[in-house]
Amino acid sequence: MDYIRNFCIIAHIDHGKSTLADRMLEITNTLNARDMENQVLDSMDLEKEKGITIKSHPVQMQYQYGGDNYTLNLIDTPGHVDFSYEVSRAIASCEGALLVVDATQGIQAQTISNLYLAVEHGLEIIPVLNKIDMDAAMIDVVTDQIVDMIGCKPEEVLKVSAKTGTGVKEVLDAIVERIPAPKGDPEAPLQALIFDSVFNSFRGIIAYFKVVNGSIHTGDKVKFFNTGKEYVADEVGALKMKLSPRDEITCGSVGYIISGIKTASEVKVGDTITSVDRPCAEAIAGFEEVKPMLFAGMYPVETDQYEELRADLEKFQLNDASFVFEPESSLALGFGFRCGFLGLLHLEIVQERLFREFGMDVITTVPNVSYKVYTTQGECVDVHNPSGLPAPTLIDHIEEPYIRAQVISKADFYGPIMKLCLDKRGTLLNQHYITADRLELTYEMPLSEIVFDFYDKLKSISKGYASFDYHVIGFKDAKLVKLDILLNGEPADALSSLIHVDHAYDFGRKICEKLKELIPRQQFDIAIQAAIGAKIIARETVKAVRKDVTAKCYGGDITRKRKLLEKQKQGKKRMRQIGTVEVPQSAFMAVLKLD
Repeated sequence: MDYIRNFCIIAHIDHGKSTLADRMLEITNTLNARDMENQVLDSMDLEKEKGITIKSHPVQMQYQYGGDNYTLNLIDTPGHVDFSYEVSRAIASCEGALLVVDATQGIQAQTISNLYLAVEHGLEIIPVLNKIDMDAAMIDVVTDQIVDMIGCKPEEVLKVSAKTGTGVKEVLDAIVERIPAPKGDPEAPLQALIFDSVFNSFRGIIAYFKVVNGSIHTGDKVKFFNTGKEYVADEVGALKMKLSPRDEITCGSVGYIISGIKTASEVKVGDTITSVDRPCAEAIAGFEEVKPMLFAGMYPVETDQYEELRADLEKFQLNDASFVFEPESSLALGFGFRCGFLGLLHLEIVQERLFREFGMDVITTVPNVSYKVYTTQGECVDVHNPSGLPAPTLIDHIEEPYIRAQVISKADFYGPIMKLCLDKRGTLLNQHYITADRLELTYEMPLSEIVFDFYDKLKSISKGYASFDYHVIGFKDAKLVKLDILLNGEPADALSSLIHVDHAYDFGRKICEKLKELIPRQQFDIAIQAAIGAKIIARETVKAVRKDVTAKCYGGDITRKRKLLEKQKQGKKRMRQIGTVEVPQSAFMAVLKLD
């Protein structure tokens, strides 16, 4: 165990985590030159296209130091706030963390929140200053920022360039010297914590675990603590770039287990594996249940694909433990699922991954956050969906979730950021200068205002400099109304939303205008209306496609033309009664990006 080191890399978005991991894999010869590529740990196609890390990736390296051979288990983590749950799981299975800070940008909001996570778990922090080869690098300034934040000595900050490979060897030496070896009792009964799982269509479910006490051998009979089910460990092994089978995974190390598990519900992230012959007395404290920030309905495009969608979502949930779903039904869309996400980027990624990995095309409704509705009878109802709202006469008051948001930005953008936060109903709690030209603002604001486009707007008004992080602090009273969208007098429940009174009129007006562009023209007029209760607040009309029925009448009596037009009018009237309005998927998505 003295020769094992488990560590993760944490940083803000684009500060060079995955590139640093590439250099480490090169130096330790984990990959030969032929297999090497940029951001090699971002193995998903989607990660390569978007240039971001979505999943945390475990990989094992061998490193020679002082004549001894050390085993280094690295977990590369995402930087986006939507995937912070992946980071918390990576931190729980490590003893140390590399805190990477970009020398050109300095400390950002996500750097601070990930650092606090690591410190809470008692990890040894190694500060790494990256991108020192760039012309814009402010090495001394950022080193001082790191020293202020962590309280280390300036010489403890490692200066590297992950792109050119300068100083990466010193980082590997520091990992061996500074990060403690894992603690645990090799002789105790087996206790292993599952921190991730993937579905393989040939081999069933592969669970990734960290052995806390004892050891696990191929062919052992093992038991999962939460479900109480027993399996034979058909194969255990280490997580190299590919799965590499071993006879035994020892105490303190990270590995995988394949035991022919077929159903997704049997494996739970945070569960404990123990042996059947010598079970451990209690489970390891796992991970806290993740709380989704925003909810949206997912419906199959073809109604008979409902069961298929359920199976796909279960398989998907294995690989993404922060995703939750439950069945629901809608008048317009039939049967589907109410899904919980950590943010809009998460929603987009889930939708894209379902399509790519399972070939499942889904319709997603307008996302919204969950509200607490207090009725006049004194009951409290959780509402995730506007259609689940009780009748207006029964509602006493509604509470919505509030967050505490931290925005770190250059002082030049102070004004526009203040205005943006005020527009989003934010209250300024605190402002604090980190350095002469960098400012930290703390706001309290409703989560529903953040969900849609806050992050995009913040990035554009600050020219990409501002960084943002938030956590939920509780519920507060809100003046909300339900805004319905009617198509030919029929409510389209998938487009309805709960919205603040002050914003309802503008929002209704915009949605109607947007839908007018997106709904294809039919043979009859389509009236698009926005309504609050029985009161219509906005209307647009999609004009009918007109066929010239009088083309064959040339000259002659006007009554002949009138007769044909009357006949057409009757037909249109009848069509309007029985005709349905098709709303394309692009309309649902466009409602999100109204601005």
